[in-house]
Formats: sequence, structure tokens, C-alpha cells
Amino acid sequence: MGKKKNRLKVEEYVQGILNGDIVTLSRAITLVESSLSKDNDLSQQVIEQILPNTGKSIRVGITGVPGVGKSTFIESLGTQITELGKKLAVLAIDPTSQKTRGSIMGDKTRMESLAHNPLAYIRPSASGDTLGGVANKTREVILLCEAAGYEVIFIETVGVGQSEIAVKGMVDFFLLLMLAGAGDELQGIKKGIMEMADGVVITKADGDNVRAAKLARVEYQNALHLLAQSESGWSPQVLTCSSMDNNGLSDVWKMIISHQKHLKEKGLFDFFRKSQNVNWMHHMIEEKLKRDFYQNEEVQQKLAEISTQVENANISPSQAVAELLQTFCNKSN
Repeated sequence: MGKKKNRLKVEEYVQGILNGDIVTLSRAITLVESSLSKDNDLSQQVIEQILPNTGKSIRVGITGVPGVGKSTFIESLGTQITELGKKLAVLAIDPTSQKTRGSIMGDKTRMESLAHNPLAYIRPSASGDTLGGVANKTREVILLCEAAGYEVIFIETVGVGQSEIAVKGMVDFFLLLMLAGAGDELQGIKKGIMEMADGVVITKADGDNVRAAKLARVEYQNALHLLAQSESGWSPQVLTCSSMDNNGLSDVWKMIISHQKHLKEKGLFDFFRKSQNVNWMHHMIEEKLKRDFYQNEEVQQKLAEISTQVENANISPSQAVAELLQTFCNKSN
């Protein structure tokens, strides 16, 4: 009864979001993230109605290894962005424990100053079962925030891994944060991650670490020159910054804006956004098929038996898959 009472009507969600009401926005995000079928139906109606008011933000993905200072960086850069009069939404994805199913969700604590900024909105979300640490409903949440008037959206991932591939497919600018002075910098370069980056920032360039940060900048810039040029023709930059001293952050924002201008001049901004929408559709198809498959009663009944046969090597995994899919298809027909 509690959940039913907490649901608003579609028009109430839509009107509240378009008016920039944070409480309604948060409730709409909770609705979108719900696994209940009734909530899914309702959330899709909300998404459809706010869709004409989306797509006008700058979407920035931010990643980096643990300890690189993502939260401090986001708070410092975010504060500068709000000082320009822009509304900023930070979507911070927290990893879900595969044992306890819980997550830390501590970004509002780590970004305390930004959390109290009237032009900023911080929304931590659990990654759930999604590989790599990207919440399954991140794309929908982006649309809700855009409809609520947020002009810049940061998506913070939990670390370097599969999450980067997912985030790269939903943002305009992909920013990689790196550390200096933690050993041989070039050893830390992962070609796949570097190829996806539109910009690299060496953090914590302050105190005794300034010299190391400058050296790391040169090494990373040289390494980027060896990689194939991006399809947009953009040449990724490597910058240094200190979130504690607020040095270099304005250059990071200028880089993001410069990249945005580059894409629009090349006529690629809309093209990439359209490609993201199509990729989103394919992702949703995969998720729905997977969900429907495991929720199918006949599949559930047969799965335990088939799993035992695979464990005992009575049948091959490929044969098990074929039989289960046949069961699913027969039931669907």
C-alpha cells in the first residue's frame, strides 16, 4: 500500500520535472529504477512525455582508478560550472555488492559542498547486476535530469573496466582521470581506455607532486599520439589540475566546451546522439529478452534440471542453451 500511495500520476511527474522540482525529479528517478512491472509501465509513460524536452545538456563521463580523486575533482569542477550560472546534475554510480546486494551510496557525503549547492543535483545509484558498474537505468535518468533543466550532466563510474564502454556510448565527452608518481606511468596505460578518452587529466598536481604531474602529462600526451585518431578528428588533450588548489580546472572545462564546438562544426554532434539512441534501443532489447527468459515459468522449471546435467557433464553447455531457448520460444509462441 505504501508504494501505491507514493506513486504520482503521470502528469504530476511530468509537470514537476519540467518545473525543475527536485523532489519530483528524485521520485521519478526512483520510479524509473524500480523493478516492479507497474512502475516500469508508469515510468515509460513519463519518459515518453518528457522526451521533447531532453537532449540539450552536455553529457560528460568521468572515470579513473580508485584513489585518483574523482569525487573531489567533480566537486571542484562542478562548483566552477555552477558559478557560471549553469545547472549541474551528477549521476554517481556505486557498485552493488554481489554478496549482500547493498551499496555504499556515499557520494553526497564526499561532495558535501556541492550537495548543498542550489544549482547542483547529486544522485547516487546502485549498479545492481549491470556489469562494470553502470546503473541499468542511467540513460533514462539522464533524460529526466535534462527535462528538469540541468545543462551539464556528469556520469561518474566506479573505476576502470567494462563500465567505460557503456558510459562512452551515452556521453558527449569521456574524461579519464589519472595519477602521477604512482610508478611507471606508461605501465598504467590501457590502450582500450586511452582510445576511448576525449581528454586525460592528471589529478593532484599540487605540492611535491607538481613535477611528477608535469612529467606524466608529457608521457601520456606522447602515448596518445601513437594511437589511431578518433573518427571525429578530435585530438585528445592531456591536462594537469589540483582540485584542492582549484588550479587547472577552468582549462578542463574549456577543453570540454572546445570538444563540443568541434563536434558541432563537423556536423557530428547530432549524428553521435542519434547513434546513442539506437544503441540504447539494442541494449533495452537485450535486457528485456534476458528478463523475459529468466522469468519464463517453463524455463525456470527446466533450468535446475538442465544445470545439473551440465554440472555432471551429461550434456554440453551449448546443448543446454539450445534446449532452454527452444523451451522459451515454444512458450512465447
